[in-house]
Amino acid sequence: MTTRRGLFVAPFDALADPRVVGDLAASAETAGWDGFFLWDHLQYGDRVEAIADVWTCCAAVAMRTERLLFGPMVTPLARRRPQVLARQAASLAVLSGGRFVLGLGLGDDGLGEFSAFGDETDPRVRGRMLDEGLEVLSALLSGDPVDHDGPHYAARDVRFRPAATVPIWLAGRFGNRAPARRAARYDGFFVIGLDGPEDLDEVTADLGRHDPGPGFDVVLDLRPEQDPAPWLDRGASWVLTRIGPFDLDLADVRRIVEAGPGDQDAGLRQPAG
Repeated sequence: MTTRRGLFVAPFDALADPRVVGDLAASAETAGWDGFFLWDHLQYGDRVEAIADVWTCCAAVAMRTERLLFGPMVTPLARRRPQVLARQAASLAVLSGGRFVLGLGLGDDGLGEFSAFGDETDPRVRGRMLDEGLEVLSALLSGDPVDHDGPHYAARDVRFRPAATVPIWLAGRFGNRAPARRAARYDGFFVIGLDGPEDLDEVTADLGRHDPGPGFDVVLDLRPEQDPAPWLDRGASWVLTRIGPFDLDLADVRRIVEAGPGDQDAGLRQPAG
């Protein structure tokens, strides 16, 4: 299996401008990266001041590229309305010619992203909201008639067009079995918190027990200074290079992006200017 390489970019501070994000995505495509995925946060603690809206950034990426896969990585569905998300996802799929990937997850309140805005803080409740929201979202994206009335969401006798094929990747922390089980019902699993390449064996074995469909993606991210070689061809279909979250310098980021997936460390070793 050939492992594809992508970037996992926090649109924070120096990158908190959709125009800058669009420029970086265009450079990434030229440099040979396969994907460009964006963090989705409303706030990120005292060390991050400015944050760009991920959906505006995704539109900029769609307009500035022709080949890259892209999308939010990841959006906590419990703070979204699935019907609004379905409209946004379908529009980005159309805008990009089918290159949009929707990354979804539970989210956590460690930085107050839920409690500060009066959203649900109980992770068990958010898990139930995620499962129900996925059901509604998938049905709306299908273009078929939808009639749903559940404990958290309603979609009563509606039908959304255009229908859109949008791969859905679910995120979860390594060692937590519930996210892998949930992800296996969709198109991919973004695994957070792997300690070493050998952990992938456990991930793929766990996923195999839930029989994911053909073309299922296993996705992980590494820091720029980490050597991706030990992780390649070991069960992951995507290895992403993380950019962020703190002390982002635009010149440094550009060097990492322009170095391409074949020599990401070169961007860090070159002097500024």
